[in-house]
Amino acid sequence: MDVRATRSPAMTDVARLAGVSHQTVSRVLNDHPNVREQTRLRVRAAIAELGYRPNRAARALVTGKSQLIGVVAQNSTLYGPASLLAAFEQAAAEAGFAVSVGSVGRLDRESIAGAVERHLDQRVAGLVVIAPVASADDALEDMPAGVPLVTIDGDPRRPHALVIVDQAAGARLATQRLLAAGHRTVWHVSGPADWYDAAGRIEGWRAALEDAGAEVPPLVPGDWSAASGYDAGQMLARMPEVTAVFTANDHQALGLLRAFSERGRRVPGDVSVVGFDDVPEAAFFIPPLTTVRPDFGAVAHAGLDLLLAQITAETTTPDRVVIAPTLVERASVAPPA
Repeated sequence: MDVRATRSPAMTDVARLAGVSHQTVSRVLNDHPNVREQTRLRVRAAIAELGYRPNRAARALVTGKSQLIGVVAQNSTLYGPASLLAAFEQAAAEAGFAVSVGSVGRLDRESIAGAVERHLDQRVAGLVVIAPVASADDALEDMPAGVPLVTIDGDPRRPHALVIVDQAAGARLATQRLLAAGHRTVWHVSGPADWYDAAGRIEGWRAALEDAGAEVPPLVPGDWSAASGYDAGQMLARMPEVTAVFTANDHQALGLLRAFSERGRRVPGDVSVVGFDDVPEAAFFIPPLTTVRPDFGAVAHAGLDLLLAQITAETTTPDRVVIAPTLVERASVAPPA
């Protein structure tokens, strides 16, 4: 008999279909390591076929009485994701909600699905996924229906409740500032290829150069770290035609500044530099760094507003908010020598 025709499927139904005990189903749902992979796959297939969801989580989502929000985020010390998470926790606390953070090592389908299951077991009122990388896309396609959900820092092309910083606009500000200082073109040290933030910053940098009729130099790849900025700086410092550089974040700019200093290239006397993020230390770099500031507080409050609208209205109507960044002027930009 098809249990879906008469009642919601229970854990015992999943166990029966998969040919395992209900304790094994529980272990799979909680990502217990002592489960054979073949058994895990069989249980997951039964869960998908039956459409099983833990009853206590479903009740909490329907009533909206929970004051707990589940956040899925990558376990990262990078300034942007860490700042977004801290800002969201503060915004939620101001609204009377507690936050349960499910940190994952990788933002892929299996890791995110496991974190979501654990959150639903905690009877969360809704979910927020901080998903700045392309590997999170498959997991977002599989989110359970009826769950209030907002994505922060995700794929700007996806039609779901989403809050993002306008990365391309920020990169335009940085590039246009350097062009306005008189530089003929601007080189770019990028972030990792699978990050939406990095892709948006490349897009804005290239568009600003093309709009100005300036040559678009080859992209210099990086990985968000000061070390990658240092390596890029060692190469760019050997090229006298390089007079302006936009780095994808401030930590790269820090490494770049050291490399230029070691190679005898003065900033901003010989080379002007603009970063992105406005980390707290940026004002104390030598020289103080001109950079683009994303408003993480505005992103967090917008994400919370979208989520609460879904919880209170019992709807998951797609919506999106795009937050514009600002340029912070300091001393690392000057006209070319």
